[in-house]
Amino acid sequence: MSLAPLTSASAVIQLHAWTAIIALGLAVFMMLRRKGTVTHRWVGRFWLVVMLVTVISSFYIHELQTWGPWSPIHILSLITLVLLLRAYFAIRQRKVMQHAELMKVAFYNALLLATFFTFLPGRIMHDVVFGPSAAGSTDSAIPLWVWIVVGVAVVLGGRHLASAIIRKRHTGLPEGQGE
Repeated sequence: MSLAPLTSASAVIQLHAWTAIIALGLAVFMMLRRKGTVTHRWVGRFWLVVMLVTVISSFYIHELQTWGPWSPIHILSLITLVLLLRAYFAIRQRKVMQHAELMKVAFYNALLLATFFTFLPGRIMHDVVFGPSAAGSTDSAIPLWVWIVVGVAVVLGGRHLASAIIRKRHTGLPEGQGE
């Protein structure tokens, strides 16, 4: 593992990466903590600001270009921005269940799915964690659609697993016995 690929990247990519890492850590912390506490509210506010910086900075990154300067990852950024705004307004209107669901969707679909895509061969974070991709690497020969399908499966499986763990923690019963 070497931070050299990240530290040699542009300032906007570094800002984006570091705020995304902070947001991911805060999100995991928040998922494991009791909701509605003072800590939850303050960490949530900080998380929202960090996520907004992450999302807004993504619009200035054009490493992948599918449609002009844009890529499918920018669609994920737009969706994330909408989710964050909807979740913020939901909690301001005291719609706690809607807020909770929107936050889960933002966490699983935006942070985890986006994190998955950052580790594709040839991307900066792949090079940080696994080292530079070899030119003849078989990883780069895997079609992008395969990575997308695997990423969605990982996120959906993670959501199901997390729901089962939370359900078991709240009921104290194995999955399927409390229904």
